[in-house]
Order: sequence, then structure tokens, then C-alpha cells
Amino acid sequence: MMSEGATVGRIPFPDEEGLTPEQRRVVDAVVAGPRGVLIGPLRAALHRPELADAWQRFGAMLRYDTSLPPRLSELAILVTARRWNSQLEWHVHAAAAEKAGLPASAMESLRVGEPPHFEDEADAEVYEFSRELQISGQVGEETYKKIKGRWGAVGVVELTTLIGYYTLVSMTLNAHHIPLPDGAASPLELGGPCPEDGSLPVSLAAIPASTSRADGSVS
Repeated sequence: MMSEGATVGRIPFPDEEGLTPEQRRVVDAVVAGPRGVLIGPLRAALHRPELADAWQRFGAMLRYDTSLPPRLSELAILVTARRWNSQLEWHVHAAAAEKAGLPASAMESLRVGEPPHFEDEADAEVYEFSRELQISGQVGEETYKKIKGRWGAVGVVELTTLIGYYTLVSMTLNAHHIPLPDGAASPLELGGPCPEDGSLPVSLAAIPASTSRADGSVS
């Protein structure tokens, strides 16, 4: 099924009754896949069915079919959502991260802009990799080596691509003002005013270093 969220946004979103055959094929593929529902950026991409189809297949592979455990994938996604103040991305993936076993205390610290603490070295490594890539567009040598050492060349490529993909998702959600589901409160506090015409950007969120080093010690 398609999302039941509000239709307020900068562009109209195709509805069930008005779908073209090409759009219907994409919606059916999404509903039959691991997502089970068409939501978020795919609502906008559906205006170009070929784009939406490639998008949903690429996204499904990165979210559900990599060598990384769901817990770590969802952590990288949350760092990305927080950096770009992506309300819907956080709303969806905070629930998925909790289900995957990410500590609630770490998620809450990230949400409110405080340094998270990780007991698990793998969590701390993925957080730092994601943080560095989001705040500078680069990853330090030691941080890179830790991810490659634990997950191999495939894993570090997958993680980098995952972060890039969900940056695209964040930008799409923000640019088109794709709304939260009806009744859902905005989970993230923004760094500045968000005028309706979008003429002034919201400040990017700071992503503080964690209080855990990737070797498991406390900083």
C-alpha cells in the first residue's frame, strides 16, 4: 500500500486512484518487497517511474542486503538523518534502529546533539566513520582502516554507499517538504528557522564525537 501520510508538500504526490500503469508497477514492487509500503522519497520519485524503480531497488539492496548488520546500517542512517535535519528519515529509522538493538541512550544523545556513548566497538567505529564523512566529506585513515579491517573492502564500500544514498534521501525529503505521517511530531530540533519558502537554509546539525573510542575505551 501507499503511505497514509498527509499530502502537504511542495509537489503533489500520486495517489492510488490516479496511478499510471508504470507507476502502479513500481508501487506493487515496493509493497511486495521488504519495505511493505511506499513512503518518503519514493512518493516524489514516482513522478518519474523509471527513477522510482531504480531508486527502490538500489535502496532495498543497501538497507536490507549488505554485509553489515541492520543495527550498524541503521546507526549510519541516523547519523545522516541528524546531520541533515531530516525529520521523516529519523522518524522511520529510529524505530528500525531500536528494533535492530541500537541502544536507546545512544540514539537519544544523537537526537539532541550530545555525544553518544557506545559499549560496542563496532557501533563506535561505524558512528565515527559516518560522522567524519558527514561533517567533512572525508574519512581519516585510522577510521577507514577500522571499518575495512572489520568488514573488508566490501563492507567499507557498502557503508560509504549507504551514507551517500541516505544523504540523497535526506535532501529529497527536505527539498520537497515530504511530510511526516499524520499525527507524528517532528523528532528533531532544527538549528535555525525554516521559512515556508525555503529561501534561508536550516543550519546543518553538529555531530559530536562519541565518548567511546573505537577500541572500546572511554575518552
